[in-house]
Amino acid sequence: MSCLRNYHCRAISYIQFRSSYSRSLNREITNEATEVERRARALRVLDIISSKSGGASNRQDHFGIVQEFLQTDSRQFRGQAISKDFDNSRTKNGISRLLEEVLLEDSSSSVDRVMQPRDGWSFDAYGLSSAVRSCGSSRDFRTGSGFHCLALKSGLISDVYVGSSLVVLYRDSGDLDNAHKLFDEMPEKNVVSWTAMISGFAQEWRVDICLKLYSKMRNSTSDPNDYTFTALLSACTGSGALGQGRSVHCQTLQMGLKSYLHISNALISMYCKCGDLKDAFRIFDQFLNKDVVSWNSMIAGYAQHGLATQAIELFEVMMARSGTKPDAITYLGVLSSYRHAGLVKEGRMFFNLMEEQGLKPELNHYSCMVDLLGRFGLLQEALELIENMPMEPNSVIWGSLLFSCRVHGDVWTGIRAAEERLMLEPECAATHVQLANLYASVRYWKEAATVRKMMKDKGLKTNPGCSWIEINNNVFMFKAEDGSNCRMLEIVHVLHCLVDHMEFL
Repeated sequence: MSCLRNYHCRAISYIQFRSSYSRSLNREITNEATEVERRARALRVLDIISSKSGGASNRQDHFGIVQEFLQTDSRQFRGQAISKDFDNSRTKNGISRLLEEVLLEDSSSSVDRVMQPRDGWSFDAYGLSSAVRSCGSSRDFRTGSGFHCLALKSGLISDVYVGSSLVVLYRDSGDLDNAHKLFDEMPEKNVVSWTAMISGFAQEWRVDICLKLYSKMRNSTSDPNDYTFTALLSACTGSGALGQGRSVHCQTLQMGLKSYLHISNALISMYCKCGDLKDAFRIFDQFLNKDVVSWNSMIAGYAQHGLATQAIELFEVMMARSGTKPDAITYLGVLSSYRHAGLVKEGRMFFNLMEEQGLKPELNHYSCMVDLLGRFGLLQEALELIENMPMEPNSVIWGSLLFSCRVHGDVWTGIRAAEERLMLEPECAATHVQLANLYASVRYWKEAATVRKMMKDKGLKTNPGCSWIEINNNVFMFKAEDGSNCRMLEIVHVLHCLVDHMEFL
């Protein structure tokens, strides 16, 4: 693979595609909509977004569900505690039959009775742990909470395997706070429970908590494994913590885990995401047993940083010499590189090449093409592509077109995109703001005010933009219009100095 180093340092011509793009780009665009039709469309948008209720989600807390199970009498519980879709064969010895039996009884004697072996099966911690894992796999979190109740009533809640399975269950259900609470209350923890908790916070990019948990884990009797480090690297990737990611990398080397494929892939992604493409490529080049994820991670890394030439070169090497067959994600990475580099003609040709290679474009590929066309003002072509898609476009595609319309000032196509997106995501605050601005740009003051009022009535607020900076291995996050930083006065003073310096130059 020494040729890869040469490809990394120089640019070569991209693939000579066999297909050609025959459609003319000089089509005359005529807008036949009258002012009356346009106003009718604007009013129709308001009807769409006002007809959707903006009630907040009342997702029930899983620990509240456990209390509900504990307080439910037999008449209420029968027929509803066990999901009809739950398959008893997934658990050891039909343990789900016991859930209803125990929950229908309040006395401890009933628990002792049903735990006795009978009919060729028995109830134990292994079976309960298997039942909880089965609920997590099938996304049946309500029944899983019932097994949590069963663990409490049977005294098996202190078992490390049962506890670990419950932590994974609550983590996967999105109830990270209660997963952490359950984790803290476990009298004994193993590598599974530690890794489950670290990976849960890693999914939310809370790298500081992940590292604190890892430090506590090292001081416990449990040793981290390769999956623990993969979770830590994922947290560093999401938060852009390059210094802390390097520290985790060093520890994987110390523990002799550098030969693990998923760790190498996680390292490539981390270095690419944090902007250190040199180290990412070094790991990629030195690892011999690359899989399609390795190639995809490196290609996507180049694409994210606008290095289209390197991404295309790597794709060429993958096709010609690696023996690894590219998949849909590989093509998405190359398309993204064209998008970031603004290579419209080449992007069209590559998009057409996918079908020649036996891969049908998916939603993400269409989204990438719409964004590529929209960035360069080819809005009608982008709209035509959306309308001719073999599948229904999602909110991301319409949002991409809406953004491009705002940049290039195509108000009415933008209103069409806003209308379609609000039909899919009626509670999207950002789309409301963009739509109000579009109305204002054509002096539809009444409609713009109506949208603003709807936002206020629904309690919709846009999420502030944020950015990160890492100094001495510490990550600092800044949010737009956030003055809570204790050193804000110093920061503003430095910014003013920089502005004065730029004006002087």
